[in-house]
Amino acid sequence: MKDWLLPGLTFASVIVVLWAEARKKRRLVWLFKPLASTGFLLFALQMGALETDYGKAVFAALFLSWFGDVFLIVKEKWGFLAGLVSFLLGHLAFAVAFLVKGVSLQASGIAVAALLVPAFFVGRWLFPHVGGKLLRPVQAYFAVITLMVALAVGVVVAGGSLWIPVAAVAFYLSDLAVARDAFVAPGIVNRLWGLPLYYGAQLLFAWTVAC
Repeated sequence: MKDWLLPGLTFASVIVVLWAEARKKRRLVWLFKPLASTGFLLFALQMGALETDYGKAVFAALFLSWFGDVFLIVKEKWGFLAGLVSFLLGHLAFAVAFLVKGVSLQASGIAVAALLVPAFFVGRWLFPHVGGKLLRPVQAYFAVITLMVALAVGVVVAGGSLWIPVAAVAFYLSDLAVARDAFVAPGIVNRLWGLPLYYGAQLLFAWTVAC
């Protein structure tokens, strides 16, 4: 029971964040969003993240995500860019973790080819809304997260936990919510589905270090 205390506290904090976002109570967002993200870091440690190379790489990715979460609270262009870079590095760290865990490169290659289809439609939907200097970083970001998801598929084919690609896909979908909020149609509705997906993904990644 105690193993699920931190995930419970994380999601309780997420609920407060969603309420605070809807009510435009920025101080509560600044308090509870970092708290929610600290929850998945502590959960990873509780699961033994520092005891294996895979766990250490996952913890590094989660740590970079923690910074991304904080940067995205800032309602300025520099905050979004800093958050994007933090998450991009986090996805690269997840990719390293999957390679350490063991990956079927053939399966990952097939997954990349399959993921080019949604990537094409995401690009057609999103990129026309992205302004000037942010276009290349956003394109690079989606290339990296596509690679991360493909490697996650390769992990499960190589005998790893099915929850790894589940978490990777949830993270991918949550990033679409962030992109929609930032460039297409801002609003609380994006966070209502994006944040639970995101924090669920991070907690799943943290849990997989014990698998």
